[in-house]
Amino acid sequence: MTPLPDFKLETYFSRWEFTARHHLTASDAQTMTMSELLALADDTDREAWETLSLGYTETFGDPGLREAIARTYTEAGADDVICFSGAEEALYLAMQVLLGPGDHAVVVTPNYQAAETVPLALCEVTGVALHAERDWELDLDEVIAALRPETKVVSVNFPNNPTGKVVGAETFTRLAELCDERGIHLFSDEVYRGLERDPARTLPQAADLSTSALSLNVTSKSLGLPGLRIGWIACRDREIRSRLERAKHYTTICNSAPSEILARIALKARASILDRNRAIIAANVPVFDAFFAGFGDLFDWRAPDGGCVAYPRYLGPDGVEDFCTRLVEEAGVLLLPASIYRSELTPTPADRFRVGVGRLDPEPALAAFAGWLYR
Repeated sequence: MTPLPDFKLETYFSRWEFTARHHLTASDAQTMTMSELLALADDTDREAWETLSLGYTETFGDPGLREAIARTYTEAGADDVICFSGAEEALYLAMQVLLGPGDHAVVVTPNYQAAETVPLALCEVTGVALHAERDWELDLDEVIAALRPETKVVSVNFPNNPTGKVVGAETFTRLAELCDERGIHLFSDEVYRGLERDPARTLPQAADLSTSALSLNVTSKSLGLPGLRIGWIACRDREIRSRLERAKHYTTICNSAPSEILARIALKARASILDRNRAIIAANVPVFDAFFAGFGDLFDWRAPDGGCVAYPRYLGPDGVEDFCTRLVEEAGVLLLPASIYRSELTPTPADRFRVGVGRLDPEPALAAFAGWLYR
C-alpha cells in the first residue's frame, strides 16, 4: 500500500472548524444533547444504559444495535451487519478487504476524499465524474466504459457529498445489476439516506439489492450524532463480513460500549429523529434560497436533492479559494472551497464551495456573510 496523502478536508477543519465563529459548511444534521437522546430510550435501553459495564464489546457490534440497524433494511439481517468506529474506519477497512495489487476500482467524483485516495493507495482506479452541466447525474454508460476485467469495486455516494444529488431509483438499481452481472462489489456510501427533500426519491439500499453489495452508513450525518462515532456496513456476503471482522482486529477491535447503547436508542427512534432533521432542512432551504437570490451576480445556487450539503458556484472574479479564505479570516464564516474536493481521477469544478443546510438557526451566519459581502 502506498502512503496516503494528507486528508485535505480534515487538515482544513483542524485549522478552522472550532475557531471560526460561524460553521456554515457543516456536513451533519443538527445534533441533540445527551438528555434529549436518552429521553427517547425505551425501558430496556434505559436500564441497559444505567447498568452498563464498561468492558470490551463484541467486534461485530452490540447484538441489540445490529438488530436495530437491520430493521432499516428489507433483505439484510442482523447477522449481515458489522459495526465500526464511524464511517471512515468502515470505508478504510472495506477497501483493504476488497482490493489489492492487480485489482481495479471505479469511483464516482466528486466525493469524500477517502473514497478515492484509499483505493488509489491499493490498486488502479478510474473516476466517473458527475457533471454540473448534467445536473450531477450518474451516466451508466460512463461507468460501463470504465470497467475492466480486473474491476473489483464500484464506489458511489448518494445522496452525494458535496453536491446533494440523488439519482433515480431505476439508475441505482441498474447499477447494482451491472455490478452483479460482472462479479463486482458495489460499495454504496449511504450516510445521508433519510434526508431526501422528497421522501419518494429515497433510494433502495445496495445491500438489499445485491448479496455482494456493501452498504455504508453511520449515526453522524442523517441522525446528527457524530459524537457517537458509530458506523456500520451491511453485506449479505458472509465471507466478506468475516474478512471485515478480521481486519477490524487490527484497528479498533471493538466499539465504545456507551456509544453502542446510545446508537441503539437513536436507531430505534430513527423515524422521529429523521422527521425532525428533515423539518430543519425544509425550513432552512427557503432561507438559503433568499440569501443567494440576493447575490445573484456572485452565486449560482441550487438546493440539494437530499442530505444536508449543497455545492453552489461562485462567480466572483477573485476565485473561490481566495473568496473562502478571506470570508473565514475576515468574517469568521467557514465554507469549504472546491480544492477540498479536487480529484486525481477526473476534472472537478474549481469554482464551487460546500455549504451546510442542516443546522438550526443559520441566520446569524448568513447575516455575517451578507455583511462581509456588502463591505
